[in-house]
Amino acid sequence: MNLVALVALVLSLGVASRVLADRLRIPSVLFLIFAGIAIGPEVFGLVSQETFGDGLSAMVGVSVAIILFEGGYHLRLEKLRESPTALARLITVGAAITWLGTAAAVVTFLDTGLEVGLLVGALLIATGPTVVGPILQVVTVRDHVAAVLEGEGVINDVTAAILVVVVFEVLVAGDGSPSHLVVEFAGRLFVGLAFGALVAGGVWLVLTRGKFRPSTAALHARLIVLAGVVVAYAGSEVLASETGIAAAAMAGFALGNVELPYHEEVIDFLDDLSVVVLSFVFVALAALIDFADIRALGLAGLAIVVAIALVLRPAVIYLSTTNDRFTHNERLFLSAVGPRGIIPASVATLFAVELQALGRPQEAQLLGGTVFLIIFATVVLQAGLAPQIANTLEVSPMRTIIVGGGRVGLSLAERLEQDGENVLLIDEDPTAVETARERGLRALEGDGTDSDVLEQAGAHDAEAVIATTPDDDVNLLVCQLAKTTFDVERVASRVNQPDAVDAFESLGVRAIDLSMATAWSLENVLERPSLSKWMNELGRTGDVQEIEVTAADLVGKSIATVNAEIPDGCIVGLLTHEDGSTEVPTGDHQLREGDRVTFIGQTDAVDRAVKRFHPHD
Repeated sequence: MNLVALVALVLSLGVASRVLADRLRIPSVLFLIFAGIAIGPEVFGLVSQETFGDGLSAMVGVSVAIILFEGGYHLRLEKLRESPTALARLITVGAAITWLGTAAAVVTFLDTGLEVGLLVGALLIATGPTVVGPILQVVTVRDHVAAVLEGEGVINDVTAAILVVVVFEVLVAGDGSPSHLVVEFAGRLFVGLAFGALVAGGVWLVLTRGKFRPSTAALHARLIVLAGVVVAYAGSEVLASETGIAAAAMAGFALGNVELPYHEEVIDFLDDLSVVVLSFVFVALAALIDFADIRALGLAGLAIVVAIALVLRPAVIYLSTTNDRFTHNERLFLSAVGPRGIIPASVATLFAVELQALGRPQEAQLLGGTVFLIIFATVVLQAGLAPQIANTLEVSPMRTIIVGGGRVGLSLAERLEQDGENVLLIDEDPTAVETARERGLRALEGDGTDSDVLEQAGAHDAEAVIATTPDDDVNLLVCQLAKTTFDVERVASRVNQPDAVDAFESLGVRAIDLSMATAWSLENVLERPSLSKWMNELGRTGDVQEIEVTAADLVGKSIATVNAEIPDGCIVGLLTHEDGSTEVPTGDHQLREGDRVTFIGQTDAVDRAVKRFHPHD
């Protein structure tokens, strides 16, 4: 088969894998790697190391530059603010632990030299947007979890690409000292980042100062950005080898965080282009996996997989995410999802050839086999099973959108965040948005009565929309859009004027009369102070949760039986019937399908009670 036909086949398989993955809601990298293996030497033998010749490294390099540019472009500063401390630890201390820990595992289990162990460890620092992006397309997690995965992917790809070259040149091919290693790494990183920023500045000037015809301006913007990617990558490579990745990522990050003309058109173009090059490069590189090298590792290879996936990754995550914002299950999810992607695959292929040229074929085989084993194991197990892992750990909450960042909206957002909800707050006032972000909340600056803003916020997939502004007209319009345009099931609103309550309720909106709510709270403070104090602590020491009676193991049971089956520290406090009537149930009352049971008690006990009867809630 000639080269053109092979390229067409690789692209076709890549696109087909993406379409199939979208339909089945499975990360596309799983299908891409299996498609590559199918056309590689292990199955049909259509692609081998010699197929693309010397051109493969250039094609992969430009493709990776485009992917990282696109990843950097989406890595907005406000996204990095989601968990700045955790991300900073992950890309510094975490990267160092992964590097040195992996090197130690390779040296221990494979009985090889330290310099080769450090080379493999440097390669496996990278996770990358090529594997993280497809996972986040099918797995919904809270924004600070997604921000950590995305930030780690882009930044550690750059770190790995430069570090592995420096390790090879200084420690493997040379006889440099550790200090020389540090100086070389810092120098190359500076070159890449500085050149990328310079190119980004040039692209920005051309797009903002250039005069284009309106009919072709968007097309020119896309082409200029594409040229910027290639110039950033190639120009930096000319200055210092393997710095092009850093330049492309930096250029994307810089352009993504400034006001750029035709921003939406550029994003759509980059997304489409990234899908095409990702499909090509992942299939092409997967086809080069040599299973003989992997089999030669034996049990030692499996021990390295266990060390990286089950020891190093959890240790890095738990050291990096020490603040209270990350729940225990979110930490487990981040520990279980750290697949390796394009950077290790592409660079491992290059340096295996370099080791062969140095007369070290066994080390070349070890390098290729170890890296591809880790890629294959983590993609199949971690990326492929990511949706199931997320569901098992219950880290995929649907989003709750709050429109209005004043005192009411801000307080509500903080309480919902503490309860583990995935909250996004919308406000037109930049000061309110900044205040929310300073408190660790996800916030979007925009008009909540604009359907485009609500769509950007993810209203189509939102679990609930809540309007909390001091303007009833604004709140009513927000609720109308949520109900009619986005078909959100749970919509609630603060109502400032009691006369407006009927207008909200006629839409099926749960209306909270602010004056009545305040009066009720004050009455509780005066007449029921203990209850009032306990209600204020909901989600901390105590909790209240409501479930619908649908499970077969609840229908027909008495309240006394249910109370006996739920954990200590929790009781059935209220019972709501299908007709809307509510009562404090007696022990003899038998539950009917459609009833709603309210559990009251200690936070952990209530949580266990809900999971006992509604395990998927």
